[in-house]
Amino acid sequence: MTVMSIRLQSIPGTEVALGWAGAHSVVVDRPEGRAGGQGLGFNGGQLLGLAIGGCFCNDLHYVAHEMGVRLASISVEVILQLEGSPLLATAAELRVSLRAEEAEADLDALVRRAEESSTVSNSLARGLPVRLSRLPG
Repeated sequence: MTVMSIRLQSIPGTEVALGWAGAHSVVVDRPEGRAGGQGLGFNGGQLLGLAIGGCFCNDLHYVAHEMGVRLASISVEVILQLEGSPLLATAAELRVSLRAEEAEADLDALVRRAEESSTVSNSLARGLPVRLSRLPG
């Protein structure tokens, strides 16, 4: 089993949070003018879309390496549908375009295998349980 720890902490003097995992960080905020948001970072829906698309980009590279395919370019667009109150993500569509260095590369098989192994997409599709615990102060 692999365990990852991701942390978020408010930035003093702002209503913005800084999130990090290892040596990598991201700013999390709301749109400017919404609940104190300053528009300085990604909101939760954008981060969800980035997680889905970013994971899939990585999976394309993993599978390409396994298949011995050299990718020349990858482009992934995530269309995230949100509905209701509270606002919930109800669907996500990935639009994928890629090119290989080799003309004979089976890109359909590569995309299919990446889809089958995508950690984030498969976790969401299977209903990832989320538990909350409040720590002291």
